[in-house]
Amino acid sequence: MIVTPQKARFAEPLKLKSGAVLPEFEIAYETYGELNEARSNAVLVCHALNASHHVAGCYENDPEDLGWWDNMVGPGKPLDTERFFVIGNNYIGSCFGSTGPASLNPATGKPWGADFPVVTVEDWVAAQARLAEHLGIERFAAVMGGSLGAMQALQWALSYPERVRHSIVIAATPKLSAQNIAFNEVARQAITTDPDFHGGHYHDKGVVPVRGLRIARMIGHITYLSGDAMMEKFGRQLRRAALGFDFDVDFEVESYLRYQGDKFSTYFDANTYLRITKALDYYDPAAEYRGDLAAAFARARAAFLVISFTSDWRFTPQRSREIVKALLDNRRVVSYLEIDAPQGHDAFLLDDPRYFDAVRAYFANIPL
Repeated sequence: MIVTPQKARFAEPLKLKSGAVLPEFEIAYETYGELNEARSNAVLVCHALNASHHVAGCYENDPEDLGWWDNMVGPGKPLDTERFFVIGNNYIGSCFGSTGPASLNPATGKPWGADFPVVTVEDWVAAQARLAEHLGIERFAAVMGGSLGAMQALQWALSYPERVRHSIVIAATPKLSAQNIAFNEVARQAITTDPDFHGGHYHDKGVVPVRGLRIARMIGHITYLSGDAMMEKFGRQLRRAALGFDFDVDFEVESYLRYQGDKFSTYFDANTYLRITKALDYYDPAAEYRGDLAAAFARARAAFLVISFTSDWRFTPQRSREIVKALLDNRRVVSYLEIDAPQGHDAFLLDDPRYFDAVRAYFANIPL
């Protein structure tokens, strides 16, 4: 499936949850399949921390660059683009084409850098609503996402209850635990204490806080995998013939983490990483309701599919069950699947017949 990235530009200012205002912004997006005549088959796919609008397919000039959820989205796949019109979007504040810290600030003509405001899940959904209007879509058949993308799928049902029929929430949590916030803070500290960070204005200095980004990615990657998955993949296998008795790489798992950190630091923006992890930390739809999640979800009108994975210790199944209970307390239609899978949080990206069959069946039962 050959796809073409696109951009939508919005000249009308966007007021953010923080009170700051983006005077104008762009959203990078891709589409797959065809919008039907009734405009009733549109599905919005929301991405997690380090992904982008490139959800599926490949580019004509780069057939190796498959979308991050290409196993899920496409002709004949669980989210079937022969039936649905699928939209992948890159949220504002990111570094993959939508307006973010690396974009030019119209007021200065220089990259926003540290001056780019902190954005939230609610802000992303508000911007996505503008994109939907731009594409002529009044109501989505479904909004779908995993991890941070699942928070957006949840928020769509709360911010625009009449504009989404189904919310598909995978590997989710209604708010971060203290432990999750702690991991994010350690990653942010790695970036902000890098000598090349320069208060977030490293673009002006012609440098990148590579060391901080490497460490942040290594920390994050550990949390995406289960202990069993890491043991099965790497065990205590040595990289060298014997222990080195130095501080170079001894174990395969060390080599893997360094590789992931090195790769990440070549393409991801440090200011974006800071803002996305803050958006994760800040998300809590029950905060305005004295912690009552059921009260927060009372405005939802969509039907829900919620999926969790037993080995996901970052966003545990217990957190998904909190979402399910809050929805059931409001007599919403909810389907829940808890999959016994060993891979950890990243299971939502991987092939699992039970997982894919459930998603396929759910979409097959969405009337158009």
